[in-house]
Amino acid sequence: MLLSLSNVPRDYAWGSPTLLADLEGRSPAGGPEAEVWFGDHPGDPSDVQGGGTLDAVTDGTLPYLLKLLAAASPLSIQVHPTIEQARAGWARESSLDADDPTRNYRDDNHKPELIVALSERFESLSGLRPVPDTLRLLAALGGSTGVTELTTRLTASGDVLRATIGWLLSGEAQAEVDDVVASVRATAQSDAGEWATTLRAVSAIADTYPGDPGVVVALLMNHVVLRRGEAVFLRAGLLHAYISGLGVEIMAASDNVLRGGLTPKRIDVPELLSILDTTTGEVPVLRPSTAGAVTEYEVPVTDFALKRVALTGGHVDVDVSGPTMVLVTAGHVEVGGTTGDARPVPVGTVAFATADEVQLTLSGEGEAFVASPGPSSSEA
Repeated sequence: MLLSLSNVPRDYAWGSPTLLADLEGRSPAGGPEAEVWFGDHPGDPSDVQGGGTLDAVTDGTLPYLLKLLAAASPLSIQVHPTIEQARAGWARESSLDADDPTRNYRDDNHKPELIVALSERFESLSGLRPVPDTLRLLAALGGSTGVTELTTRLTASGDVLRATIGWLLSGEAQAEVDDVVASVRATAQSDAGEWATTLRAVSAIADTYPGDPGVVVALLMNHVVLRRGEAVFLRAGLLHAYISGLGVEIMAASDNVLRGGLTPKRIDVPELLSILDTTTGEVPVLRPSTAGAVTEYEVPVTDFALKRVALTGGHVDVDVSGPTMVLVTAGHVEVGGTTGDARPVPVGTVAFATADEVQLTLSGEGEAFVASPGPSSSEA
């Protein structure tokens, strides 16, 4: 069975006033539009054409949540727990009310996620940069007091990134944070060589979040620029933040977020540090196929799988297993299954195939993303 899904954009302050409207070919709503959720998450289940919401169809069992995400300014720096950490945190906080401001865990699930760029440029902070590279960046900033202190902490022994991030977020480093940010601003306006793009990005973040210690945390992270169709997978424990752009995001069905800066919201520094993975290195960029209509973004989790289908006037058959969504992001696309007639799917909406469908046919000219549960696994 095929169902048509839609939803109302969420108006988070960091949302773009134009990106979603431009995608869907409509007039802007007059305020920020940040995310459109497609799923059965109790926070905002999708609307089903004809009446009702998707959770009534699935009984809340979908293992993934699909989103359109439109950022005009940076989201908070954040990290998500492993499933073991989520279960332990959920049990530990079981006595707290759901709306308790000290609650960190909203469920007992992990939240790995994948973001695919829809805009021609999508900027993010993804993972921690190797410390020797960050020391080279700091050397380009000069020798101010804050830069010197930050360098000293990064050249100490032990898990220096965990210790340094804890110091930056402790509230005791504000003078050094302000000094480092001033050095970033000054250097970004000059010839910063290999670090020019990164420093301009961090300087712009500082304009949005003046005085926020997360700006210096951002300085420790990889600045990643995606082009349309490119993606990054963000595993549990990986520090990240989206800066700007339009994308398709898919994640495990969870709302567990620990924040690490660039936010007025509460930051639980000890809990953040307890789940933070300080392994450094670049996050691999997954690129779209240059041969064939289908790109499969391979991810090391079983909660979800995502494919991009580029249609040029013909049709593409896609084998599916389990409840599947087809999100149309460009052009004119029809979706048909084995148990019903093909139907047009407007840009920015979803055709949802229940688990009795085994193959979907996409036709027309445009682009669509096919989301489904990942391959089955014998792991607990």
